[in-house]
Amino acid sequence: MLKVIVVKDYAELSKKGAEIIANTIKENEKPILGLATGSSPIGTYQELIKMHNEGSLSFKNVSSYNLDEYCGISIEHPQSYYYFMHEQLFNHVDMDEANVHIPSASGQDLEADCKKYNDALHQVEIDLQLLGIGSNGHIGFNEPGTPFDQETFVVKLAEGTRQDNKRFFNSIDEVPTHAMTMGINNIMQAKKILMLISGSGKADTVVRLLSGEITTDFPASILHNHPDCTVIIDEAAYAKIK
Repeated sequence: MLKVIVVKDYAELSKKGAEIIANTIKENEKPILGLATGSSPIGTYQELIKMHNEGSLSFKNVSSYNLDEYCGISIEHPQSYYYFMHEQLFNHVDMDEANVHIPSASGQDLEADCKKYNDALHQVEIDLQLLGIGSNGHIGFNEPGTPFDQETFVVKLAEGTRQDNKRFFNSIDEVPTHAMTMGINNIMQAKKILMLISGSGKADTVVRLLSGEITTDFPASILHNHPDCTVIIDEAAYAKIK
């Protein structure tokens, strides 16, 4: 069952998203968050940093598990998700680096790294999983066609996904071809899921998500089966809903 919250714009979406995450942190003694990268959560992270700076929110007991990481680029690379998370959130709050978990995907044995990350996810229960959504309905890097019971794996990125991410690199040749990602089954294990959808570019995606049809051709559709999933959508992304 999806709980849909429609807000005016990205700023409001970011405030609402941060409020839900902050409440999860405050309600749990040792909160475990599943975190996402991409442009959708940046404003939410900024709001969380603001709360931290104002003294109303501490991350010292928070553990985090990131959804995914590109394969074959070092963690120092400005487009690695390790770098992104530190730049956008961790460097600005009182997060213990020992509690930060991001898939290791720059080594030689990706299968072993995958298993290690998946085993780690099996040891914890994520209190809140933050998600964005790709134009084709992907969550994490679970592209259309991914089985719903899939766990952490190395995925060959769809050409459309690479094109979507090209804006962050100098050229398409620099965009990694593979990524390591939590599988759909890992995502669905979270107690709560929070999805953020913003901008007119996602309007068709929202129509498909809210149609209610559950199909592996549109991975995010499985969220209809999650017991506690909130989707915050701004008016531009909601524009085509009749």
